[in-house]
Amino acid sequence: MDNTSAPSHLQFFWFVLAPAPLLLGGLDPINAWAPLRFFSLLATLFFTLQGITWVNLPRLSRISGLLALCFTALAGWDHLSATPMNGLLGGITLIATGFFICSPSIPNRSQDNSNNTQRYWAAKTSLYGLCIVAALSYLINPENRTSGELLIGFSGLLAQIPLLLWLLDRQKLNNQHWPILLPFFALGLLALSIFCSLTALAALLSSAFSLLILAQIAHTQLPHQEYWWDPFLGHPARLLISTFFALCVFGTFLLQVPWAANRHPLSLLDAAFTAVSAVCVTGLTVVDTQFDFSGFGQGCLLLLIQLGGLGIMTITTVALHALGKRMSLHQERILTSLTETSHQELFHSLVTILKFTFWGEFLGAFLLALGFFLAGSNWSTALWQGLFTSISAFCNAGFALNSDNLVMYQSSPLILHTVAVLIIAGGLAPSTCLLLPQWLRGNRLSLAPSLALVTTLVLLLSGFFAFLFFEWDHVLAGLHFSDKLSNSWFQSVTLRTAGFNSVDLSTVRTPTLVIMLLSMFIGGSPGGTAGGIKTTTVGILVLTFWATITGNERVTAGNRTITQAVINRTITVFFAGGFVWLFVVLALSLTQELAASQLIFEATSALGTAGLSLGATTHLDGIGKIIIMLTMFIGRIGPMTLFTLLSREHQSSQSRYPDAHIPLS
Repeated sequence: MDNTSAPSHLQFFWFVLAPAPLLLGGLDPINAWAPLRFFSLLATLFFTLQGITWVNLPRLSRISGLLALCFTALAGWDHLSATPMNGLLGGITLIATGFFICSPSIPNRSQDNSNNTQRYWAAKTSLYGLCIVAALSYLINPENRTSGELLIGFSGLLAQIPLLLWLLDRQKLNNQHWPILLPFFALGLLALSIFCSLTALAALLSSAFSLLILAQIAHTQLPHQEYWWDPFLGHPARLLISTFFALCVFGTFLLQVPWAANRHPLSLLDAAFTAVSAVCVTGLTVVDTQFDFSGFGQGCLLLLIQLGGLGIMTITTVALHALGKRMSLHQERILTSLTETSHQELFHSLVTILKFTFWGEFLGAFLLALGFFLAGSNWSTALWQGLFTSISAFCNAGFALNSDNLVMYQSSPLILHTVAVLIIAGGLAPSTCLLLPQWLRGNRLSLAPSLALVTTLVLLLSGFFAFLFFEWDHVLAGLHFSDKLSNSWFQSVTLRTAGFNSVDLSTVRTPTLVIMLLSMFIGGSPGGTAGGIKTTTVGILVLTFWATITGNERVTAGNRTITQAVINRTITVFFAGGFVWLFVVLALSLTQELAASQLIFEATSALGTAGLSLGATTHLDGIGKIIIMLTMFIGRIGPMTLFTLLSREHQSSQSRYPDAHIPLS
């Protein structure tokens, strides 16, 4: 057979999914809002265009898919904002589909390019698409039942086409005739269900039955059968998202058990918000950690912080080998670059990370327990406070066992400086921390750790002097000279995505807020527990800026040249963070009745996983909490996921084009 004639197994998926936005936009010409119908029609058009261009024009196809998602969100805004659960499920679906569309690891064809295999996957993915459309109709319950039933029936018709093609192709090979009746049976069931207004249920049942029969028929025919977890573990980007999402779900149910709370069980939304904040080591919370959680609940919270702080790449790398899955050379190259190790030292580096983490947290817990005991706590309380605060600080989480965080300890330098050291150690990569003594002795290091250390030092000192200067006679007024220095240094350190505060941040001056926003957006260093766009990103941007204004064609530092590919990734990470930040600020402004400064600060804190707040977190409604949850999730896994997508191997093209001269002024 001619392999080039086989259709992509995802083309029919987009065709089947195309009618779904029409369900969201509403089809009743009297009651439906006209712009919603317009947005839904545009979304359907772009989904169709995506399916048409998926194979031959992949770039146009991905652009069409992203536009379709945007118009789908606009068309379904009333349904997404109706309840917090609708918003949560809709937001997760849109984000996951966006990553799915943009991921360069999604092939246009299966590894086996035969017509038979391609048509099998086309049939399978089309039936999955029909399940999505049917489930969506249950969620929104369109007012015009007849139009909604017809849309589901149309999707069902499209879903049966690739199934019929595969069965016809299989009949030629095996001379079995009875499976041909399967799509006709499904179409007959859908046709009858339209008159009973049960098309959604019929679509779910028929697609589920067809998938079972499909798997049974293909079991002895296809040369390779994937396991159900292969799509999630097949690429580091999807591995990050799926593992981190599973950890958030696990934490949600863990915090919702009755004995995790002191007074009454947390609601599902509050438990999910707290779990995501803990796993993403952010520190934003809508409940009081000290009074609302029992000892068991605080222990569960600490476990989630530790798992999130260890780094999702460490967890998923170990999980891959625990499952016995052999990574490709390209995946190992990505994983080793993310953990800052060579190929041969991957597992040695993981052991080093664990040892460094646990020893640092143990020493920090001992010093903090002593500090809390000297501050007036009894030994049992001091030990628990010391352990909890040490892990929270090292993981840059910002959770504290006091309602006012660490404000009551602003005159306890032992506590403040111990927490500050833990934050710095956690915010730097373990490999960078272990090189710190050599750097202080003046020994030459490689460019990556040197750039991280220099940028970190500059940001810490700049934040220290700025906070001291702007708040000397304001929030620091009334403190002794030494306490002013200690608290200024502590706030400069904790702005590096840690989330602790020793002063009331809601009363700081506007220039201080600007410095805080910038620090939270930058965050920590690659390989550490901090979030943000990373210190190395800012360092490379500054070096590129300096090379440009001084007329140098190459960006150099430490007798090393920074390649154009690294510069391109840096610019991409910076602008991606900026675009997400802008979208979150606009979403919060449209849905929350709070001051603009509070919303901007909240969005920056969530995206940088900083955990600091001006008091807006507890005043968010259900939609606001969901927006912040999604922002924390993106802020934690977004930079790492984007890096894995940008780290893929590129095929070198032999084509060379003339340089373009574009005026910039």
